[in-house]
Amino acid sequence: MATTQPAGRGTWNSKLGFILAAAGSAVGLGNIWGYPTQVADNGGAAFILVYLICCIVIGIPVMIAEITIGRKTGKNPVGAFKALNKSGFGAIIGYWGVLCGFMILAFYLVISGWTLAYVFEEIAKYAGNRDLALWFGDLENGPKNAAFTVVFLLFTIGIINGGVSNGIERATKFLMPVLLGILLIMIFYVLTMEGSAEGVKKYLSPDFSQIDLDLTLSAMGQAFFSLSLGMGALITYGSYLKKDQNIVEAATYVTLADIGIAFIAGLLVIPAMYVALNQGIAIFDDQGDLISSVSLVFTVLPALFENIGGLLGLSISISFFLLLGLAALTSSISLLEVPVSYMIDEHLFTRRRASWLVGGSIGVVALIISFDIGLIDIFVYIFNEIGLPLGGLMMCIFLGWLWKTENAIAEMKHGYETIDDSSFGTIWSFFIKYVCPVLIGIVLITTLINILGSL
Repeated sequence: MATTQPAGRGTWNSKLGFILAAAGSAVGLGNIWGYPTQVADNGGAAFILVYLICCIVIGIPVMIAEITIGRKTGKNPVGAFKALNKSGFGAIIGYWGVLCGFMILAFYLVISGWTLAYVFEEIAKYAGNRDLALWFGDLENGPKNAAFTVVFLLFTIGIINGGVSNGIERATKFLMPVLLGILLIMIFYVLTMEGSAEGVKKYLSPDFSQIDLDLTLSAMGQAFFSLSLGMGALITYGSYLKKDQNIVEAATYVTLADIGIAFIAGLLVIPAMYVALNQGIAIFDDQGDLISSVSLVFTVLPALFENIGGLLGLSISISFFLLLGLAALTSSISLLEVPVSYMIDEHLFTRRRASWLVGGSIGVVALIISFDIGLIDIFVYIFNEIGLPLGGLMMCIFLGWLWKTENAIAEMKHGYETIDDSSFGTIWSFFIKYVCPVLIGIVLITTLINILGSL
């Protein structure tokens, strides 16, 4: 295998570019609909507090570990683990990460396509064409799903084709500010509507009586999934990071950006839910539980926009679904980059050839899912709810006990020269070797028990 860097590789032009790209990887559909519904179901600000602690205790240490592995080796997840250890265990971790990224993107493209389809659904509804609106809004409409899945995939491949600095970095530098701007504008409007105050109260008032093992496990799972940990995306992004960048600082900024956007998204979605309730739209099921996040996004909120009516309602609805689409795109970019970087590094493909080959392969799986969306739940169970914590657990074991944390700390000294003068190295090592594996293991075991119990 060649020892020189493949021609398709690159580096981030700036620290801000890396932070925005990595934050974009973390900020996805889960931040816009998953996190707010978790908060609404689990004690409001009590969940936020536990979630914040989990991001600090698990998220930052594991993120630092993944970025460090990537920058040390300058390779994709498979190549990175192979370079650091020849036992074969590392290669398993790398291949698992690439596989998870591949399969998660397959169903993620279908869901992302829904966000684009709903833009047209809202336009058709505004134009008075109910039949066409129903066609666009039918989540089980296979031909429609396939068409919008392909459109979203082409957007993603187009950005990946541009490379690291001219593609991913340039795109996220544009997409992330636009996403934040749309969020803030929509929040400002929703907070002027009747019923929103109750939603804000529900969001920001803590119910500490609800803090129990289930809530804590939910918060840990949400923290892990929302930060894109365990699938090699941050190893891949870290491999493009220059040696003079402070990994610890960058990982902290990325985590804070993810938390911040999730919190802001909650200020939009939860008040909007209660505005809808105030207008007679059901947001709870017969058992008094909040309806599922998919129904919330694709049924409740469109009903709210329709009640607003007119050009204003259309503008708000289009803005909301474009917001979802932008959030999805920033994540789909990182998901595709993982297997693409593998093909570039390990098989010496050009970036263009790798992106089209990998993207096309993922597209085939996505098209199958388009016509049988019941497969989404199966893929979520295997590759998201089980696959990501499993990958994170194996990575912690690898770094803590095979590669050794002192080697990682030596890599962190590039950009953080005073690390030996602080207690950071000792604390981080303890968390990676003991705290994170135990907590991630608990999440993984609990998830397996819950999935088996639901079968």
